[in-house]
Amino acid sequence: MNFDYTDDQKALKDEARKFLSAFSGLAVVRGVLEDGQAGHDRALWARIGEQGWCGAAIPEIYGGLGLGYVELCALAEELGRAVAPVPFASSVYLFAEALLLAGSEDQKAELLPLIASGELIGTVAGTEVPGVLCDATLNAQVVQGRLTGIKVPVTDGDAADRAVVLARGEAGPALYLVDLTGPGVTREPVSTIDPTRGAASLRFEGAPAQALGLEGNGFELLARIQDRAAILMAFEQLGGADRALEMARDYALERYAFGRQIGSYQAIKHKLADVFVRNEVARANAYYGAWALSCDAPELPVAAAAARVAGSAAYWLASKENIQTHGGIGFTWEADCHFFYRRARHLALILGAPRDWKRRLADRLQRQVAAELGQGN
Repeated sequence: MNFDYTDDQKALKDEARKFLSAFSGLAVVRGVLEDGQAGHDRALWARIGEQGWCGAAIPEIYGGLGLGYVELCALAEELGRAVAPVPFASSVYLFAEALLLAGSEDQKAELLPLIASGELIGTVAGTEVPGVLCDATLNAQVVQGRLTGIKVPVTDGDAADRAVVLARGEAGPALYLVDLTGPGVTREPVSTIDPTRGAASLRFEGAPAQALGLEGNGFELLARIQDRAAILMAFEQLGGADRALEMARDYALERYAFGRQIGSYQAIKHKLADVFVRNEVARANAYYGAWALSCDAPELPVAAAAARVAGSAAYWLASKENIQTHGGIGFTWEADCHFFYRRARHLALILGAPRDWKRRLADRLQRQVAAELGQGN
């Protein structure tokens, strides 16, 4: 069994890193952050669309490259390293996967080519109130093809053209396609810890809505979409965690205190060693998730939850210790450390809090063990 990228996949990662170094340096991230209004870098998003990255896992019949999910994971890792301020996750990991899983042939033919080229920005809108998303907290509803309700916060909802919205239909909870540029939709920007990824509150007042998949299975379908996105996002988290560790290491080797590199002190060595171990645990879980996603394995739900939990923990620790290693300048606006801290917190919450994924992981492992014991009997 191969536990690493193939040579072709490594070449793709190398080219992606060169591209992002040229067009998505930390100065670009700072520009979006200090602008306070953009939500993402439009020039960078256009260039990524030209590269065809958005269509890496979209079949060629729908205008994609048809490379596969492992290649998309490789790109996600490099986007995470660069803390790229683009709506890639919302459009590709969530919206495109929703279409691939449940879209009709007409929906796929219309929207997937636009996603693959980067012409269309998509997102998924589920949450309405703080806490765990469940049937009791779902108030948005669709009656006779018209959607009414509020969704907040919606990542990239300020820039998205289309959204997949969870709402209560006539046959129960379901997912619906909504044109956010059409009638009956208003949006209001929402401030978050990471302004380099826009967010909005979406209000629907009789907006036309088209069912995505069967009505009544909305939560089940959303969970499947989130599982797939969680694996891809784990690679973004891994890329960011690795870059944060490298920043801390480099600073520890160049900063002197009492005549010695601070990296020569045990307190710094142990701190960075702990981050390295946590990153390697996240890498192992992410690779397992990539395998499960690439072959749609039965283990995918467990692999997704494990990758999500490990990725969130690794990025949080790496971003925090990067700031600590930089000492008195680490927490300042002028330093770049906070870019990674902000993105770590954002990615940890975008699909639900880590504690919710820990609960999912425990539940899924319990069911898996119960099923295995049942078969043994």
